[in-house]
Amino acid sequence: MADENKPSTPPEGAAPDAPKPAPAAAQPAAPAVEAKPAAAVPPKPPAAPPKPAGPTPQPLDTELTRRLKQHYGTGLEALSYVGQNYLVVDHDIIHDVLHLLRDDEAFDYCVDVTAVHYPKNEKPFEVVYILYSFPKNERIRVKTSIAEGEAIPTVSDLWVTADWLEREVFDMFGITFAGHPNLKRILLPDGWKGYPLRKDYPILLQDKEWVQINLGIESGQ
Repeated sequence: MADENKPSTPPEGAAPDAPKPAPAAAQPAAPAVEAKPAAAVPPKPPAAPPKPAGPTPQPLDTELTRRLKQHYGTGLEALSYVGQNYLVVDHDIIHDVLHLLRDDEAFDYCVDVTAVHYPKNEKPFEVVYILYSFPKNERIRVKTSIAEGEAIPTVSDLWVTADWLEREVFDMFGITFAGHPNLKRILLPDGWKGYPLRKDYPILLQDKEWVQINLGIESGQ
């Protein structure tokens, strides 16, 4: 009878039983991945504030303007813009108004006569007179508009200084001053074509042409 307590041996030639592998250690559970919150949409920047309105001409009411309006009626408008006083006068009465300002209102010095070109306007040229009164220590501007080819009376008979000032306006803008004693170019050569301060003037083209014709060289422009 076999001894029940004796360990059994495998039959001769049989491989012994392989040891059983130890059970795998339990792997720690992967930490739960927290869901990232959706990126917040940045708020739209506030709209830019509206551009503030710029200064505008304001009616000018003084003893002088009241006298002038009483005399000339609707042919004259008095305005002030950022502290600069000016009159807008019909072309037909411009010489009379300037004469009155010199003789009755003591504007004894004509500081400047100049012009501005507005090509799209029905009357594209605005002639501007800047006057000064030594007795009053006061300055005023007088403006009038004229059409292309329309002449304006000279004021060289009122202020001698207007002689060369009007010649410069003629030279740069082509505006004719009727009654001027010697209306010809003062800055540019007599043979120059056109009027350089008009806004539609091709200055570089004319410069090259004049230099080539009169000097026989290429312009440096």
